[in-house]
Amino acid sequence: MTPTREELEQRVAELEGVVARSGLATRVFRRHSGITIAGVPLVDIAVGPDFAHGQMRGHAKGIIAIGDVATGLIAIGGVARGGIAFGGIAIGLFSFGGLSLAALAAVGGIAVGGVALGGAALGAVAIGGAAGGYYSCGGAAVGDHVVTATADRSDIEAERFFREHGLSSYCGAGHVYRQTPR
Repeated sequence: MTPTREELEQRVAELEGVVARSGLATRVFRRHSGITIAGVPLVDIAVGPDFAHGQMRGHAKGIIAIGDVATGLIAIGGVARGGIAFGGIAIGLFSFGGLSLAALAAVGGIAVGGVALGGAALGAVAIGGAAGGYYSCGGAAVGDHVVTATADRSDIEAERFFREHGLSSYCGAGHVYRQTPR
């Protein structure tokens, strides 16, 4: 037997009450600035689900975007995409996050970019616990020009590069400047 409209509405109301009491309900916050640039809001904030619009997560899109998922020139969110991105997963020209992917500079637990700084770093210039790049330094570093924190492998070219760019302090102290045979 097909339930009536009233029965369905009553069941939905009961389920909403169960969700609210269980703590599964989350706060929903939406704000859009009245100022737009080329039709894009200056600031857009979207946090929490918006079931009325079919969103399981808030997706903010603006010059400055803040949300569960954020896309903007400056993006801050669980997943952030933009020119400058801050988030659990950050993707952009410059990115900062747990997993950070960047065209130019990435900083994060796992960082991949032109210049990468992180627990695990991969880039043209990489600095981290585990680092891989053309110039790299760290606890376990691999690449063409490498400095390791323990100085068990120290490339003269890498030492010069990191020193000239003010990055030698990130490579550890007490290096023995020597060339390792290739």
